[in-house]
Amino acid sequence: MTSMERTPLMTKTAFVYVTYILAPAQKIWDALLKPEFTREYWNRDNVSDWKPGSKWEHRKLDGEVQLVGKVVESDPPRRLVITWAYLEDEKNADAHSRVTFELKPIENMVQLTVTHDQLEPGSDMEKGIIAGWPRVLSGLKTLLETGRGFPTWAGKQS
Repeated sequence: MTSMERTPLMTKTAFVYVTYILAPAQKIWDALLKPEFTREYWNRDNVSDWKPGSKWEHRKLDGEVQLVGKVVESDPPRRLVITWAYLEDEKNADAHSRVTFELKPIENMVQLTVTHDQLEPGSDMEKGIIAGWPRVLSGLKTLLETGRGFPTWAGKQS
């Protein structure tokens, strides 16, 4: 008779958001990465040199770091993959999730797909991004198509 040890499977979740933006891929790429754009629709700065292996930080406008990670892959202006974690989890790789931005030109617009995966089901991170990504990406689309941002975090604690 043999015995098999059963261990619970670790299950991670993913959140996928797809939008279409009437703007060139390079402009969308720049708006995702450059603080002069992210301040307008995200009210945050994303800071890095955006090279694979480099660190990135997501900062409030007062400089407080909220999120951190590493650049996994960067193929401008088509694909960016980064890890994503709260500052307090920076050294705990198991607490990092992953975000993939994919830009696919379609005639005079771009299909932007954001996949945030490797999330712990029910975690604060999962809850935060489910509420956050639609607001942030709607703000990005509005800014690029109209030239005007909107209060992304209106009615919500930031």
